[in-house]
Amino acid sequence: MFGIPCRASLPSGDQTLQSEEEKLEPIMQMDNQITPKKVQSFCSFRYGLSLLLHLCNVALMAQNMCLNLTMVIMVNSTGPHSLPNTSTEEHLENIKNPVYNWSPKIQGIIFSSIFYGVLITQIPVGYLSEKYSIKKMIGFSLFLSSLLSLLMPMAAEGGAAFLLACRVAQGVAQGSALISQHMIWVKWAPPLERGRLTTLSLSGNLLGSFIVLLVTGFICQSLGWPMVFYIFGACGCALSLLWFVLFYDDPKDHPCISISEKEYILSCLNQQVSSSTQSLPIKAMIKSLPFWAIAFGSFAFHWTNTIMVLYTPTFIKAKLHVNIKENGLLSALPYLFAWSFGILVGHLTDFFLSRNILRLITIRKLFNTLGLLLPAFFSLCLLYLSSSIYSMIIFLILASSTGSFCMGGVLINGLDIAPSFYGFLKGVTAVIGMIGRLISSTLCGVILNQDPESAWFKIFILMAVIDVLCLLFCLVFGKADIQDWAKGNQEHTRL
Repeated sequence: MFGIPCRASLPSGDQTLQSEEEKLEPIMQMDNQITPKKVQSFCSFRYGLSLLLHLCNVALMAQNMCLNLTMVIMVNSTGPHSLPNTSTEEHLENIKNPVYNWSPKIQGIIFSSIFYGVLITQIPVGYLSEKYSIKKMIGFSLFLSSLLSLLMPMAAEGGAAFLLACRVAQGVAQGSALISQHMIWVKWAPPLERGRLTTLSLSGNLLGSFIVLLVTGFICQSLGWPMVFYIFGACGCALSLLWFVLFYDDPKDHPCISISEKEYILSCLNQQVSSSTQSLPIKAMIKSLPFWAIAFGSFAFHWTNTIMVLYTPTFIKAKLHVNIKENGLLSALPYLFAWSFGILVGHLTDFFLSRNILRLITIRKLFNTLGLLLPAFFSLCLLYLSSSIYSMIIFLILASSTGSFCMGGVLINGLDIAPSFYGFLKGVTAVIGMIGRLISSTLCGVILNQDPESAWFKIFILMAVIDVLCLLFCLVFGKADIQDWAKGNQEHTRL
């Protein structure tokens, strides 16, 4: 009764419709045949690649942070270490742990030197990563950083100037690897899996920090501080060789990836515009409010993260009065929780998208809110709600680790609005974030020196104000769709 009449009984006026349907049927059948099925995530090559990049980031961050911890043993605060009346045991200890007479000023210059190496590479490497081989950029950068780590004890023996030069060069290498890796997911990450793939790879930075804080002291005591550089440097060299073997810039060129996975990735990204033949839309980018939303969000994230990373040991010492080993353990715990939160964010992002629970822009704003407000909230709880040592430790861990929620927000939002220019956009926003890092670390040091009694109140209130203001800008002007200036339209003004 309600069935569709057969074609033979169709009125003559509908013959045209019948012929059109007959023409479309083969095309629809062909589309159904060539549409690739989704490849299981955790058994796929792209997830193995993300795990490899995760390990590379562990090595890079370990090489970045280890000098900050070994400096305690490297420097002799009491005077020259080659005294004529030293015992044989002390002489052997000096061979295992060489000691140098560097002033606090020189130590501060050495600490900050790697930061300037990282800073100068962000924008140039971000731009070049859109044009040249990511495989070579990351592979050679990781190898160079690892080689310099192996040479670090020799450079220290040569003097502070050699060590300083070595750290600047290492910063250039690490900055190149850390910024260029973001372009990998332009060609390797299907839109519904970007959250998991990016957070899995980036969370290696957090796990690397945790490992360094956990094992460096034990290595220094048992094997000597030079072995810290040798171990992390050797691991990095091995990973760089593995990287050259396993990674290819484009999934279509990889000989090991399955055909079904290759077709799935390429079909998900076939609408993406390549930036290799386009000029940078700098004027349009500067005028773009979604771009500035990412920039201000990055500024607030780095401001907060720097305070929690650099001054957590100082806060623990001032408030909890624990010894150095307990301080190191408590300082390491937030990184472990931050690593867990980062991976969780990626899975939640893709879950919300794949089930159509939330729109992409809603997800970005949700995690921006959590990543910027929670650290400020728990920091204030440290001041007013810490009635016991256990509550203080809990609030400290949460304040230092919940910033990882930004991995599902501003730290990946550039891939949404401008995938074709993601490398350059990431470089610019990273520089703006580093400016926040530099200002916050300097200003907090000044506040602590001038007014130690009320310093933490001022630091945390200022952090909360900056987080709230930047978050409001992100919520109002943030977007998650490709912007007109990033679509390759020629009518936009370009430089």
